[in-house]
Amino acid sequence: MIIEIDNILVSGDIFTEEFCCDLDACKGICCVEGDAGAPVTLDEIGGIEAALDTVWDDMSASAQAVVDKQGVAYTDRDGDLVTSIVGGKDCVFTCYDNGCCLCALERAYRSGKTGFCKPISCALYPIREKHLSNGMIALNYNRWDVCRDAVKKGRELHLPVYKFLREPLTRRFGSDFYDKLCEAAKAVSSEMGI
Repeated sequence: MIIEIDNILVSGDIFTEEFCCDLDACKGICCVEGDAGAPVTLDEIGGIEAALDTVWDDMSASAQAVVDKQGVAYTDRDGDLVTSIVGGKDCVFTCYDNGCCLCALERAYRSGKTGFCKPISCALYPIREKHLSNGMIALNYNRWDVCRDAVKKGRELHLPVYKFLREPLTRRFGSDFYDKLCEAAKAVSSEMGI
């Protein structure tokens, strides 16, 4: 099932699947697994570069070397602009606290040191945004084995993906879109007898 809201195609899984990050269980593995960095926009690269001096000391020496050589982002094999990575997988902005991987950008933002939080693609995960050739945007739920603890916690809390991601969805698409998304969720629930 696909629902259209303001030229945005929303996968039904965003209403029906349950999800809640469980950092205590996963230790932030989503920032160190995979074969490419997080998708970024040109505007976000500007924000990252503005925050770079603030987060530099939180980055590993290997990450600093990668950024010195190629910058904060690169074009991956699919032609997408993504954050730079270390060793073919770790995002350059990963930092560790008690064995848990965190985002240096988000940590600086939350402590009031910078105005840039992190790429919206990271904030929206497990939703992936795809720009279609007709100008529309598709929002899809991305299943990834490393997030099994988040799925388990989401089910325990009965927390649908769209509710878990209220803040980043509102930040990216606006409160009017989010209100319409909630209305669509009610219709989906009613239709499915949930």
